Amino acid sequence: MKIYYYTLGCKVNHYETEALKERLELAGHITVKAIADAEVAIVNSCTVTGQANLKCRQTLHKIRKQNNSCILILTGCFPQAFEKEVRTFDFCDIICGSANKMNIPNMLNDYLSDYNIGDNGKRKQIVQIEKHSKNAKIEDMSVNGYDDKTRANVKIQDGCDQYCSYCVIPYARGHIRSKCLDEIKREITKLSKSGHKEIVLVGINLCCYGKDLNDGKSIRLIDAVETACSVEGIERVRLGSIEPEMILDEDIDRMSKLDKLCPQFHLSLQSGCDKTLKEMNRKYTTSEFDTLCKKLRKIFPDCAITTDIMVGFPGESDEDFAESLVFVSRMKFAKAHIFPYSKREGTVAARRTDQIEKSVKESRARAMSDVCSKSSLEFLNAQVGKVYPVLLEKEKSPDFYEGHTPNFTIVKIPRNNEKTPQNSLRKRILYVKIVKAERNYCIGSFADDSTQT
Repeated sequence: MKIYYYTLGCKVNHYETEALKERLELAGHITVKAIADAEVAIVNSCTVTGQANLKCRQTLHKIRKQNNSCILILTGCFPQAFEKEVRTFDFCDIICGSANKMNIPNMLNDYLSDYNIGDNGKRKQIVQIEKHSKNAKIEDMSVNGYDDKTRANVKIQDGCDQYCSYCVIPYARGHIRSKCLDEIKREITKLSKSGHKEIVLVGINLCCYGKDLNDGKSIRLIDAVETACSVEGIERVRLGSIEPEMILDEDIDRMSKLDKLCPQFHLSLQSGCDKTLKEMNRKYTTSEFDTLCKKLRKIFPDCAITTDIMVGFPGESDEDFAESLVFVSRMKFAKAHIFPYSKREGTVAARRTDQIEKSVKESRARAMSDVCSKSSLEFLNAQVGKVYPVLLEKEKSPDFYEGHTPNFTIVKIPRNNEKTPQNSLRKRILYVKIVKAERNYCIGSFADDSTQT
C-alpha cells in the first residue's frame, strides 16, 4: 500500500517514524510524499504541550479533508497519555500509543482482514493502547539509513522517571529503558555503511541511559558515547538533550578525550529561579547549572550550550521571572527554546490554583526571547574569523551550500565563491572560515587548506 507519514515532536519521534517506515517498506509497502497519493496515512504524535495536541488534531483533520478514503492511523505520545480523549476520534481507523508503535504493520493487516468487517459492512476501528510496565524492555527498532538526511538519529533510551511537576512525558513514555551497547554499535555501523558521518544519540531522558542495564552499576551514557565514537566511518557524534544534574565530572573528563564528540550541549534549564526550579521538581539549582556550564566551556572552549526555558509556571511572580531573566542573560546561551507553561492534565502543576494569565505568559516569553536573541547573536559573532570543519548537508538554495560546524553553528557558503568546488558536496566535510554573522547563521568561505572527507 502507499503510505504517507507525518511526524510531530522530538528527534525520538522522528527516529521511530523512520524505523516504522523501514519495517513497512520491508513488508512491501511504498512511501509517498503527498497526502493525496496515500492509501494509508500515519501520524506520529507529540503531547509535550497543549499546542502539540492541538496541532495533532489539526493535522488529522487536514489529512481526512484532503484524502477521505485513506486509512488514518494515529500513534505516539498523544494517545498514550490521553487515551480517553483519543478514543472519541472516530475519524481515525487505527489508534495505538507509544508503547507498541512497531506493531502497526500487524494492526494494519488486522484492519484489512475480512473478520474486521462489521454488520454494517464497514471496517471496525482498531484501538490498541498498551500500558507501560515497570520492567519493560526498550521496543525493538533500528534504522538502516536516512535517504534525505545527512546526520542520523539513533535512539538509545526511552522513558523518564523524573516526574517534573509540569510534565506529562513519564505517562506518555513510561519508565526508563535502554538499548544495549552491542545493539547501538551494530546500528551505527549500518548507518556508517549507508554513508552517514554524523550520529545524534537521542532519548527521552538521555542521561538515564544504562540505569536499567546491569542493575545500573556500571553502564552510563558516556559508555554509549564512547561506543558510538568507536565506529569506523563515523566522524561526528552528538548528544541530544541532557539533564544538567546527571553529568558527572568523570563523564566530562572522558568526553574530553573523544575527538569525534561534537562540542554542543543542550542542557535543559527550564527556569533561572531556584524557587521555581524547586516547585518544578527539577533536581538542581541555578548555581549547580552555572558550575556545569563553566566546566564545559573550560574543557570545550568553542562549545555551544543551548537550552529550553519555560515562562509562566504556576506561581511564578514578577520577581521570580526577573530573577530567571537575569540568570539567563548571564548564561549567554548559543540558542534557547522559549515556551510558555502549558497546563497538562494529570500533573501536579495542573492542580495548582495560582495559574498565570495567558497574556502575562506571552509577555514574559517575548522578554525572554529578546534576551536570548542577543546572546545568540553574540555567540555567532564570536565565531567570525575561526575555521571549522563543516559537514555539508542538503542543498536548500541554488545560491548557497549549507552545513553545520561541530558546535552546530549553521554556516552558508556562497556558491559564487571562486574557491567553491563544483561537484556535489553533500555528506562531505570541508574546512570553512567564518567571515560574517547574520541573525540565525554565519556566512563562510572554503578555507585555502580545505580538507575533504
